[in-house]
Amino acid sequence: MGLGASTPKTSAGELKKEIAQRTGLEPEKQRVLFRGKEKEDKEHLHSAGVKDNSKVLVLENPASKEKKMQEMTGSKKKGEEMTASKEMKESEEMSKALAAVAGVRKEVDKLSERVAALEVTVNSGTKVADKEFDVSAELLMRELLKLDGVEAEGEAKLQRKAEVRRVQNFHETLDKLKARNSNPFSNSSNAVSVTTNWETFDSGTGSFTSPPPKSYPTNVTQDWEQFD
Repeated sequence: MGLGASTPKTSAGELKKEIAQRTGLEPEKQRVLFRGKEKEDKEHLHSAGVKDNSKVLVLENPASKEKKMQEMTGSKKKGEEMTASKEMKESEEMSKALAAVAGVRKEVDKLSERVAALEVTVNSGTKVADKEFDVSAELLMRELLKLDGVEAEGEAKLQRKAEVRRVQNFHETLDKLKARNSNPFSNSSNAVSVTTNWETFDSGTGSFTSPPPKSYPTNVTQDWEQFD
């Protein structure tokens, strides 16, 4: 038999224990067959005609094998369910993040119209109250804080980053407009351009004279000092 201490006088149950030590397959999960017949645990091998060098067939119990397969299938199914659950959760988080970014974008679109209106007004030379710039900046900051609270990955993260940059650009525009509004002549485009027309004579020699000054009525009082 080639199983160490096993002899034809060994029982089928004892043989299973020795096989378990060699293979790790538990005794209750084994089937011992000799000449096509399964042997009971208490049955001695010699009574079944087993002799030295006889071949004994050991199989895994079908019920045990089926149970093992079920456990493996159940484990695999559980793993698939966990994976699907994780993917679903990630998908829900992605949708939630995208919706949050879209909500901020909608509000920023409205604020962009406010910034554009302020830009038109300042460029026209009309004085704007500083409060208008401060309120717009405050509203933009609120949207920036909303974006900061959005946890996003993948596409949602890219959209959030783009929207953050957009809000920052509007902030920079407001700062420039506020500075120009406070000091309108600091911008060269608003500077006054003065052109003087000079008169040229036919002699060919450039003679430059400024236009004659306008005369205005003036009352002059002269006090004369008399000397001896």
